[in-house]
Amino acid sequence: MADEAKAKGNAAFSSGHFEEAIDHFTDAINLAPTNHVLYSNRSAAYASLHRYSDALSDAQKTVDLKPDWSKAYSRLGAAHFGLGNHADAVAAYKKGLEIDPNNQALKSALADAEASLPRRGQSSPFGNVFNGPDVWAKLTADPRTRGYLNQPDFLKMMQEVQRNPNNMNAYLSDQRMMDVLGVLLNVNLRTATPEEMGRDVDMGAVEKEKEEVKKKAEKAKEEEKLKEGEAVEEMEVEGEKRERKAEAQREKEKGNAAYKKKDFETAIGHFSRALELDDEDISFLTNRAAVYLEMGKYEDCINDCDKAVERGRELRADYKMISRALTRKGTALVKLAKSSKDYETAIEAFQKALTEHRNPDTLKKLNEAEKAKKDLEQQEYFDPKIADEEREKGFIRRGKMPNAGTKVYSNRAACYTKLGALPEGLKDAEKCIELDPSFSKGYTRKGAVQFFMKEYNKAVETYQEGLKHDPNNQDLLDGIRRCVEQINKTNRGDISPEDLKERQERGMQDPEIQNILSDPIMRQVLIDFQENPKSAQEHLKNPQVMHKIQKLVSAGIVQMR
Repeated sequence: MADEAKAKGNAAFSSGHFEEAIDHFTDAINLAPTNHVLYSNRSAAYASLHRYSDALSDAQKTVDLKPDWSKAYSRLGAAHFGLGNHADAVAAYKKGLEIDPNNQALKSALADAEASLPRRGQSSPFGNVFNGPDVWAKLTADPRTRGYLNQPDFLKMMQEVQRNPNNMNAYLSDQRMMDVLGVLLNVNLRTATPEEMGRDVDMGAVEKEKEEVKKKAEKAKEEEKLKEGEAVEEMEVEGEKRERKAEAQREKEKGNAAYKKKDFETAIGHFSRALELDDEDISFLTNRAAVYLEMGKYEDCINDCDKAVERGRELRADYKMISRALTRKGTALVKLAKSSKDYETAIEAFQKALTEHRNPDTLKKLNEAEKAKKDLEQQEYFDPKIADEEREKGFIRRGKMPNAGTKVYSNRAACYTKLGALPEGLKDAEKCIELDPSFSKGYTRKGAVQFFMKEYNKAVETYQEGLKHDPNNQDLLDGIRRCVEQINKTNRGDISPEDLKERQERGMQDPEIQNILSDPIMRQVLIDFQENPKSAQEHLKNPQVMHKIQKLVSAGIVQMR
C-alpha cells in the first residue's frame, strides 16, 4: 500500500501537481514511517511550492534515516538554499559529495550556493530579507511593487541582489529598490521634505537640485534607450535560438521515423544533426543511443549514454531522462557481458537508473541481469558437463563398482543444493537412489532438496523411505523433525503471507494435489470443513481422507486450526 501511494505521489509530482503529491507521500509515510525515500520525495514537493521550512524538516528526517545517501544532502542543501541559508546549503552539498564525489548534480548545486555567499570581508544585513521564503509573495501583494514584476530589468536587479545581497548598494538610487526594501521590511522609506526636517529652505539650492534631477532623468532616459537596443538585439538572438531548437525537433522527428523503418544510418544522421542544432536536449543523445543499441554497436551506445548523463547533470535535466540513459547503458553492457564480473557494471547502471526514476522496465532488466550473473557464477563455479565427462572417465570406463557412481551423484546433488539449483539437485539425488536404493545419503539429499523447495510432505515421505533401509540414521530422523515443524507452523498460521502464497502456487502445480482437489469426495470433504464442522470430524477418521488432508495442509492449500 505504501508503494502504491508512493507511485501516485511520483505521478502527481511529474505532472506538476505538487499539493496532490504531498498528500500521497504523506499517506505513504503513515504506512511506512521509516522509508527515507518517501521523506526525500515529499521534501522535493515542498520545495517546488517554495515551502522551504517544510522541505527542510523532511530533508533532515531523510538524513537521519539514511545518513550515507548522497541525495539526502542534496534535498537538505536545496531547502537551506531556498531559505537563504547559503552557508548551510554549502555544508550540506559538501557532505553529499563526501559520499558521492562524482555526483554532478551536487557539484553544480554547490557551485551555485558558493556563488551566493558574500565575499570575504563583506557582509550585508539584508541577506535574509531578500532570500526569505515569502519575498515574491510580499512583492506581488503590495500595490507599490506589484507592477514592477512585469519589468525585465527589475527582475534582473532582484536576481542579482538575491545572488549576492551586497549588490544592493549599486541600486540604492533606484526608487524601485527603495520600495522593495519598504515592503520587505514593512516600513515606509521616503525622502523627508525640508519642512519635516525643520530647517530653512534655500530656494536656490532647491532649483539647483531640481536641475540635477532633470539631468539625471535625461541621462537615465538615454541609458534606457541603449538598454532597449540591447534588448532588441537580445530578442533577435533568442529568436534565432528558438528557431534552431525548432529545427532540431524536426530533425528528431525525422530520426524517429527512420528508426521505425529500420533505416538506422539515416536515423543516426538526423539525431546527430539535431544535436548540432541544440545541445541542451539530451533526448537526441538517448535516441541515437537506442539506434546504436539496435545495430549492435554497443560501445557507441554506451558512449552516447555517458554523454547524456553528464550533459543532463549540467542542465539539471528531468530525472526520467537521466534514468533512461542509464537504463540503455545497462542494456548495452548486458549485451557485451561474457562473464559474471561483466554483469556487475550493467547491474550498477540499472541500480543508478532506479535511484533517478523507478521504472518497472528498468527494474525488470535489473532482475534479469542479476539472475544472469548468478547463473553464470554457478556455471563458472561448477560445470555439470565437465563433471559428467569426468564421472564417465573415472568410474564407468574404469569398471568401478556402481556405488562409486552413486557417490558422485550424491556429491553433485549437494553442490547443486548449496548453489540453489534445486531441480538439478533433485535429479541427481533421484539418480543416486536409482543406482543404489539402500544408499541412505541419497534419501538425505533428496529430502533436503524437497525441504528447500518447501514440499514438506514429499520430503517426509522421502525420509521415511530412507529409514526403511537405515532405521537409526540421525540425518533422516532430523529431516523428518524439521519438516514436521514447518507443517505445524502452517497449521498454526505461523507463516508469512509471501511464504504461504509461494507454497500454495507450488502445491497447485503438483499433479498429486491437482488429483486430490479434482476428487468429488475430497471436494465434499473440504465443503464440510467450511460449512459442517461436525461432519468434517467424521471424515478425519478415514485414514485415506486424513492422508490427503495432510498433503493439502503441507502444500498450504488447507489450514487447520
